[in-house]
Amino acid sequence: MSGAKTGKASLWPMLIRRVGSALLTLLLVSMVIFAIAGLLPGDAAQEALGQSATPEQVAALRHEMGLDQPAPVRYAHWLSGMVRGDAGQSLVAGMPVGAIIAERLPNTLMLAGMTAVLAVPLALVMGITAAIRRGTWIDRAINLASLSMVALPEFLVATVGVLIFSVKLMWLPSIAMVSAEASWSDTLRSCALPILSLTVVVVAQMARMTRAAIADQLDRPYVEMARLKGASLSRVVLGHVLPNCLGPIVNAMALSLSYLMGGAIIVETIFNFPGLASLMVNAVTSRDMPLLQACAMIFCSAYLLLMLVADMVALLANPRLRAQ
Repeated sequence: MSGAKTGKASLWPMLIRRVGSALLTLLLVSMVIFAIAGLLPGDAAQEALGQSATPEQVAALRHEMGLDQPAPVRYAHWLSGMVRGDAGQSLVAGMPVGAIIAERLPNTLMLAGMTAVLAVPLALVMGITAAIRRGTWIDRAINLASLSMVALPEFLVATVGVLIFSVKLMWLPSIAMVSAEASWSDTLRSCALPILSLTVVVVAQMARMTRAAIADQLDRPYVEMARLKGASLSRVVLGHVLPNCLGPIVNAMALSLSYLMGGAIIVETIFNFPGLASLMVNAVTSRDMPLLQACAMIFCSAYLLLMLVADMVALLANPRLRAQ
């Protein structure tokens, strides 16, 4: 009993350390994001006025936007605003960055959520089946399919999907039209091609990591002992193997799902999907630094949150990791 209490209590120091490490990482990332955004050629004043503007006009608009302040001052002002939940004003739209992001973030979360609902079970089925049927034609077929999906870039997958399902078969629209007035079925049909494109991109890595983790556990002595006692292979995999390899599987899923938040830029651009990734591309084009920095921080925060959840799931599923 005391050992169980000690195991549960030891989770809190590990959780605090991981949260502290994530916050420190986020602070360092904020510095990198601000520095890289400042290295982009031009600024919002030059983009807004165009090439025909005089240096005096550009200088006046830069002063009005606060772009003439020293970089440390602008960083401190921006960081303090982010901590308070205020991402500042868009230099191009002239409205709060939070309001702009609030319009696009639900679309990105919806796209990522529907892709995860489809990709995660598919990856688990592919990985578990390949591990159980190691050396058979099923294993070779799944490995060939997953390697092919890993090798295919997302723009090629999206383009082929448009050519087949939109141009040739005319089953699905080539542009993802998302609106609050649309029904759920219309939204699902409109987002079908982006979801399928992202699923092909992320499912392969998850399936391969799942297969590797389960295959490693299947070679352990406890699996052979359970089989000798008469337990079926499916019962051994679901009841013993999966809990022991849940950590690597969840970490692989977290890495793949984090791509759905920030790495779907090409897919959103091809299908004209009104998400957060395409919003960041527009911010880069217009040199809207507050909007660009806020989008980048959201992507980094989502990645760190997913990795933190993956670590906690692994610790809860495998108590032996708590002693490391």
